[in-house]
Amino acid sequence: MGIGGKNISIVYLASPLGFAESTRGFMDAIEILITNCGYIVVNPWRIANPQQFNVITQDIQKRRQTLHKVNMKTAAQNAEAIRECQTVMAVPDGTHVDSGSASEIGFAYALGKRIFGYRGDIRRSGDNDGSVVNLQVQYWIENSGGCIVTSLNALRELLVKASKE
Repeated sequence: MGIGGKNISIVYLASPLGFAESTRGFMDAIEILITNCGYIVVNPWRIANPQQFNVITQDIQKRRQTLHKVNMKTAAQNAEAIRECQTVMAVPDGTHVDSGSASEIGFAYALGKRIFGYRGDIRRSGDNDGSVVNLQVQYWIENSGGCIVTSLNALRELLVKASKE
């Protein structure tokens, strides 16, 4: 995508950071870091309207049906955003990689996208001493031409280097 004569790449930010108030500020910081490295960030937490999940009704069947439609619409929007991006930036923090983030990583890999990971979590998450996170997730990231870094400085350096490729 050309902007001001520059080739700007779109990065999809896959993370569970939008779930908790305690991590939303950090999600914003990562988004700013990516933007400052010259990318356009597509953050699924900004695409979805959280209010659409607040379905108030006494009829449980109606609630389930309505939420199912909202879920399918949200997932379809995320899939389209991944299709449109050039790169996926994933945050595989936690004792286990978030299932939504893992599925976004796998989907991006299947589409031939390059995937980077930032893991700032010091807890062990890999299947054994040879893996940083779940071995399949790490495979998708590394086999896409990406890698997992463990500091924001390393992430910044990685993104700047990738923007020049």
